[in-house]
Amino acid sequence: MRLKKLDATGKPYRIFAEYLDSGAIDQFVSVMEHDAIVRGALMPDAHQGYSLPVGGVVAAQDMVFPAFVGYDIGCGVGALPTSFRATDVRVTARAIFEGIYRRVPVGFEVNPHPVDCGLNADDLSVLGRSAFDVRKGFRSIGSLGGGNHFIEVGADESERVWIIIHSGSRGAGHGVAQKFMQLASGDGKAREGCFGLRADTDLGRSYANDQAWCLEFALANREEILARVLSALSEQCEGEGDWSGLINRNHNHAEYKDGLWIHRKGATHAEDGMLGVIPGNMRDGSFIVRGKGNPESLRSSSHGAGRVLGRAKAKACLSASEFEKTMRESGVVARVGQETLDESPMAYKDIFEVMQLQSELVDVLHHVRPIVNVKG
Repeated sequence: MRLKKLDATGKPYRIFAEYLDSGAIDQFVSVMEHDAIVRGALMPDAHQGYSLPVGGVVAAQDMVFPAFVGYDIGCGVGALPTSFRATDVRVTARAIFEGIYRRVPVGFEVNPHPVDCGLNADDLSVLGRSAFDVRKGFRSIGSLGGGNHFIEVGADESERVWIIIHSGSRGAGHGVAQKFMQLASGDGKAREGCFGLRADTDLGRSYANDQAWCLEFALANREEILARVLSALSEQCEGEGDWSGLINRNHNHAEYKDGLWIHRKGATHAEDGMLGVIPGNMRDGSFIVRGKGNPESLRSSSHGAGRVLGRAKAKACLSASEFEKTMRESGVVARVGQETLDESPMAYKDIFEVMQLQSELVDVLHHVRPIVNVKG
């Protein structure tokens, strides 16, 4: 796909999506017109987001843009292969489902006490510490959150059981992101738009430091959730997790590479040979992939299927009975009803079509079909 407004910038870009909503186009054009942006790409799941489209990747010269990373710094997916038998998991799926909900706080829930994850808030900058609620922040380790965050237990084509977690840095990342967006805007308000920080200033370096800390926080959160899900599985079946095979890939971050700041907003890092996870939806599961390091995508791939309906529109337009029917036929044990209708498969693009559109970006190694799905 080519766009005249983008061609007029004279900057290289590539759009891997077949369809883009007008909001995503306007956002991407606005970002690409910024003097500091030298290259960009949109993934097959791209749609309108906050400042930069979800599924957007841009390279910036000498600047970092907190709003391009967004509020959930380090949001991403972890996938852990296990030795549990798929047949055992299917037989005990309902008990596993209930066991996970007992162990993992979801939605706005957090733990009653802080969880020691090995991180120290003193490693944040002065600005980051002012935005991080130490008392509450470490209580959110091991909590899922809401929206499109999920826990899935599923099996691949060889019946190997995987645990897949989609979650982020929770309130920690949100606080840090908001603080630096307020500072970047120039008027003390966290506002949507192309507001950046010079990377070679104290403020830019503080954001880079604190963002990296939040990436570690998000990983610690996913690892704690994985451990709790393993506990729920072990209560019902025999097996263990293969931690040496853990895949962790965040899709909201800015990284410095080859003299440029690469911003990914809802896009999975996909260097040549790099393993990643691309979720589809509650019914169709996730794909374990190997990156191809395509420079035209800034070595990135989609982070999922991508929404075709916003949450409010999905709840207004979609049929709860159709949602319940398709999930019942799929055999997935999940929370299915009006409260999760905005996460139904019909609210998303066809994940199989999305995967075909990124054959230049990743190779598919495994398709993990869900047995248990947990939502906030």
